[in-house]
Amino acid sequence: MIGTYVGYVSGDDRLHGFLSAIIHDQLGMREPRPAFRAFRLNGSNEVYGYEEKSSRARVICKFYGPKYGWDRDRAARTASDEFESLHRLRGYDLVGSPHHVIRPLGVDPDTNGVLAVEYYEGEQFSTAIRRCTERGEDAHLYWRLKALAFFLATQHNKTANGQAVDFDTDSRYLDTLVGRLQKRNKIGQWDADELLWLRDLWAERPRMWQDQQVWLHGDATPANFLFGNGLDVAAIDLERMGRGDRMFDVGRVAGELQHAFLSATGDARRAEPFIGHFLWEYSSHFPDRGDAFASITSRAPFYMGMNLLRIARNDYVGCDYRQRLVRQAKRLLRAS
Repeated sequence: MIGTYVGYVSGDDRLHGFLSAIIHDQLGMREPRPAFRAFRLNGSNEVYGYEEKSSRARVICKFYGPKYGWDRDRAARTASDEFESLHRLRGYDLVGSPHHVIRPLGVDPDTNGVLAVEYYEGEQFSTAIRRCTERGEDAHLYWRLKALAFFLATQHNKTANGQAVDFDTDSRYLDTLVGRLQKRNKIGQWDADELLWLRDLWAERPRMWQDQQVWLHGDATPANFLFGNGLDVAAIDLERMGRGDRMFDVGRVAGELQHAFLSATGDARRAEPFIGHFLWEYSSHFPDRGDAFASITSRAPFYMGMNLLRIARNDYVGCDYRQRLVRQAKRLLRAS
C-alpha cells in the first residue's frame, strides 16, 4: 500500500473493532484475530490505509474529526453525507469497469468521524500528469485524459435532470474566492474589482445559463481520480458532490492541467494540447460532437480561471507564483 507505515492498530482501539466488522461483514473475510497495519496517506483530511496482516484485505479510512475539531456533529454529518453521495452516484451504474465510483463500507461518528471506503489499486491522475511534465510521457497523459473524459461525460450524461443550471451559484463561488484572496492580502482592490467586473460580463452571456444540471464530482482535482487498465477510471472523495453545471468539473480538470504545466514548466501554453484533447474527447460522448465542443470551449475559460483563483488562495502558494496564477486567471476570464 502506498503511504507511510505508522504501526499497528491496537486491539483495544475502537477503530480495530470498526475495521474488523468491515472486513467480516463487507469484505467477507473470516480472520479470527485480525491485525491491521496502518499507513498515513496524503490528503486534505486525515486519510489512512489499513491492511489486515494475514488476509491482506485493505480499507481506506477518512477521518473528519480533525478537520472540524470540537464540532463532532458536523464531522459525523459530513462523513454520512459523503457515504450517501457515494451510494447515490454508484446507483447510476458507475460500478466496475470502465467507470467506477469507490464503494463506501461504513461510517462511525464516534471514531473521529470516520468514513471507510474500499481500496482501489490504480494510478493517481496527478502521477500521470507528472510523468508527462517531468519525463515527457505525453502519450500516457493523452490516454489518461481520454479515459477521464469518458468517465466524466458518462457521469454527467447519466445524471442530467432536465433542470436549467443556475450560473449565479458559480458566480457566488467566484465572489467567495476573490473575497478570501483580498481578505488575506493576496490581491489588491484593483484586482478584486476587475475580477468581479469580468464575472458580471460572463453572467450576461446566455450560454452560461442554458445547460442542464448534473451530479458533479465537485472536487475534480488530480488527487481524486485513479486509473486502472485500459479506460478504467475510479472516482474517490465525493465530499463536495452536488448538482450544478458540468463545466464546474470539466473546467476544473482543464484548470488543473494548466496549473500543473505552468508550475512545472513555467509555460501555461504547454498545457493547451492536453486541454484541447480532453475537451474534444469529452465532447465525443454527445450526439453532435462539434456543437458540444463549441459549447464546452466557449464556457471553459470562466471555470478554468475560477480554478486558478481557487489554487491561488492557498497559503502554500508562493507570492510570485500566486501573481502568475491571478494574471492567468484574468486572461482566461477576459476571453469572449
